[in-house]
Amino acid sequence: MRPEDVGLSTDLLFFKSKSSSKGTPRITYATIYKCDNFSMCIFFLPPKAVIPLHDHPGMTVFSKLLVGSMHIKSFDWLDPATSSFSTPSAKLRLAKLVLDSEFTAPCNTSILYPTTGGNIHTFTAITPCAVLDVLGPPYSKEDDRDITYYQDHPYRKYSDGDTDQGGVEDHCHGWLEEIDVSRYLKMDGVAYLGPQVIDG
Repeated sequence: MRPEDVGLSTDLLFFKSKSSSKGTPRITYATIYKCDNFSMCIFFLPPKAVIPLHDHPGMTVFSKLLVGSMHIKSFDWLDPATSSFSTPSAKLRLAKLVLDSEFTAPCNTSILYPTTGGNIHTFTAITPCAVLDVLGPPYSKEDDRDITYYQDHPYRKYSDGDTDQGGVEDHCHGWLEEIDVSRYLKMDGVAYLGPQVIDG
């Protein structure tokens, strides 16, 4: 998929900006389509904007960077039954690092599955960028698919100096702690002005 497929152009003023505004950068999003089975949405991130680490419970996600450059970091939960480790706190859960890299459009589509592929991820904009997310099924509090945000901590922070406990390696694992981001996450909805999705 290309930017023009959803009515975007790299000539738009938003994508020309090289600097970020003061304070927390404000993220905008446009919903292309939503039904009971899936949703399609574009997120617009100014430089240095961050979509915090969050999950997609029971969902498959197709994520496509359309314009710009961003850093993506993602995790999958580690199954306690497959590893021998002690949890330092009830608020922490061990996860395996899947991805920690920078991407520049055009690039391949990322596919996140309910338990693999980096279902828990965070975006950090390097330049002004736009990313398309297709979620199936979509978020739904009524169906126990509400979004949860996390803060990641290095594995060694709670490992008591043991960097290889029960086969868990320091550099490719981390502890995730559920957090409340409502105070500082600034995200506004805008109208989608691109080609419409027509129900068949």
